[in-house]
Amino acid sequence: MDRTSKARGELDRLGRSLRAQLSALITDLTIRVHLRRLSLDEPKLADPREPLRYHYATIYQGNRPATVTAAETASRATSLLRAAGWDVTASQEDDDGILWTVIVAHRDGSDIRILTSEDTPVVSFRGQTAVVALRPPQPVQQPEPVRTPETVTPGYVLCYECEGLGWCPRCAGRGWMFAGSQRKSRCNECHARKVCPICRGQGELSASGLSQYQRGHYPGLE
Repeated sequence: MDRTSKARGELDRLGRSLRAQLSALITDLTIRVHLRRLSLDEPKLADPREPLRYHYATIYQGNRPATVTAAETASRATSLLRAAGWDVTASQEDDDGILWTVIVAHRDGSDIRILTSEDTPVVSFRGQTAVVALRPPQPVQQPEPVRTPETVTPGYVLCYECEGLGWCPRCAGRGWMFAGSQRKSRCNECHARKVCPICRGQGELSASGLSQYQRGHYPGLE
């Protein structure tokens, strides 16, 4: 099994484990259960930095039984999660006048968050797996130049900015660059247009059309 297949297999295993745990919690804590709404079919992009990393994530809302208080729901959720080996903490959050009891659980890099309140019968479940890179970092491929000294058009010179590449020399024609921590950001030289901003993709410039400043890049040009 190659590295990519192994990573996807591990992510799928985490997704199945998370879905099984959420299904058990939802079935135990809420009424009129609709597990088809517990969507964990495909992993989602979690981190756009290279290498791209993915996780399974889902949100589900149900209602607790009318005879069960929010405090009892929170206590039951805590017990079920701890029995399954999750590290559980509880806190209170005020959201627009509704006081929620928040149960947060961690295990194997996966997280479950349950919200319940005495002010509403709604019980909210959020879950996400650990983040996994599905493939190794992809090397940046330098494109072939549009023009070379041997193929430059007569009466033209290689573009001083890209030296015949034609594509933006800063981002290599991708339109984006890696910023801090390998996060992608729009190239600030070509502004995502991908081509060289001087020759506009031609790789060469007309010698007779050069400005005085541009001629300074070609000291041997008469």
